[in-house]
Amino acid sequence: MTGNDYIGLDIHKKTISFCAKAQDGTILDQGTIVARRDTLLAWAKARPRPWIGAMEATLFTGWIYDLLKPLAQELKVAHPAMLKAIAASKKKNDQVDARTIADLLRCNLLPECYMAPCAIRDLRRVLRYRNLVVRQATRMKNRIAGLLMETGTPYNKERLHGRAYFSELLGSLREVPRSVVELLQLSRGQLEFFATIQRRLLKGLGQNPDLSERVARLQTIPGVGEIMALSWALEVGEVKRLPSIGQAASYCGLTSAQHNSAGKEHRGPISKQRNKHLQTILIEAAKLAPRHNPQLAVVHERELQRGDRNQATLAVARKLVAYLMAVDKSGKPFAMRASGEEAA
Repeated sequence: MTGNDYIGLDIHKKTISFCAKAQDGTILDQGTIVARRDTLLAWAKARPRPWIGAMEATLFTGWIYDLLKPLAQELKVAHPAMLKAIAASKKKNDQVDARTIADLLRCNLLPECYMAPCAIRDLRRVLRYRNLVVRQATRMKNRIAGLLMETGTPYNKERLHGRAYFSELLGSLREVPRSVVELLQLSRGQLEFFATIQRRLLKGLGQNPDLSERVARLQTIPGVGEIMALSWALEVGEVKRLPSIGQAASYCGLTSAQHNSAGKEHRGPISKQRNKHLQTILIEAAKLAPRHNPQLAVVHERELQRGDRNQATLAVARKLVAYLMAVDKSGKPFAMRASGEEAA
């Protein structure tokens, strides 16, 4: 036989099941590999013929993809949700999953998903870690306020997390148990530690010349700040992969699920198939952006008159996506035409 082998890989934390098939569906080889770099590399180099591979997108896919890509004729990553819908079966195990992926690959039916370049994935990992740090800092702030409320201590909500005011407040505590004072000090120390980490991570992201130029261009949009611009650039990756604003809005989780059958269409709630990181930051940005962008303020007010504040926020978020797409695809700073339409 000549031609390429088609290899399906079913990835797990400790093992990788594989199945190699010929173009006609004949099973050439199958088995299980230990999920270690040296073992996987030796297996790939020992393949007797050129091969095309595919795997499902999982937590472990990134390092395996980067390791095998130079050794394969082509390497693809399958969309998990679509793969389950296509390959639903009564019998399911690792070997069956690897065989199914190989079949979908050789028949050109694999529901492929986007795999960002390694450099973007590295930067995205840093940004997501920064977002985790911010969430932990918010929990600490809430814990500090909770401790004060538990002991009936009055405090200034606006100034609570300022260093000078917190030190003054801590020194004025008289009838509060010593354990609460110690917990307040510990929580404050954690809060300052998280703030230091966040600044360090953002500084590191800002030192990447290509990313910083792209972020600066996106920030020319009124209402778009540094975190919003960073989230868009790193979560979207290569903007050319999103052909339309509608698909970009769907990717960001700003559209509702659609059910159309027998001529009847039903729109459900916001779809759960989305980039949750982009969805969160866009919703938060949409709540503040109308204060800084007159055009977004008009969109918000128009939707608000219909009586649904949440829909107004979604409308602003979708408009933000349109602005981000226009600037990112054109490579030019944001500008507003006299007619009120965006231009880049």
